Amino acid sequence: MPRQPIIGVIGASSPKKNQEKLAHEVGRLIAKEGWILVNGGLSGVMEASARGAKEAGGTVVGIVPGPSTKAANPHVTIPVATNMGYARNAIIVHTADSLIAVGGGEGTLSEIAIALKLGKPVLGLDTWAIEGVRPVTSPDEAIAFLKQNHA
Repeated sequence: MPRQPIIGVIGASSPKKNQEKLAHEVGRLIAKEGWILVNGGLSGVMEASARGAKEAGGTVVGIVPGPSTKAANPHVTIPVATNMGYARNAIIVHTADSLIAVGGGEGTLSEIAIALKLGKPVLGLDTWAIEGVRPVTSPDEAIAFLKQNHA
């Protein structure tokens, strides 16, 4: 039996309000598809997407930067403590089959760069305009693209 796709949701720990709403909906739709969500396990886009997935009955893997799984937000199903700081971004990207970036700062930029280097699809919602990142206008468009092309 093939395994469920794992979709990374990356973005700011302090997002704009609209980005938080987008992330919540992305998480909800990922769970509705029966896919697994992986993210950084903390606040902002990470927490909003995890909350959306959990509310829809999904599984959320949170790759946290510190030494304790207790740092993960309450919506994470499976917390993974790395004690690696930002280096944990590489683990998130390597774990994901495809990624959806929602907003984001330099940490998100590093995840995008790693994903593109690895040849993994990155969809962007209100995020960095970078060659290789496919811009989408809504969570629905992101999920539809992944259904047809990568998940």
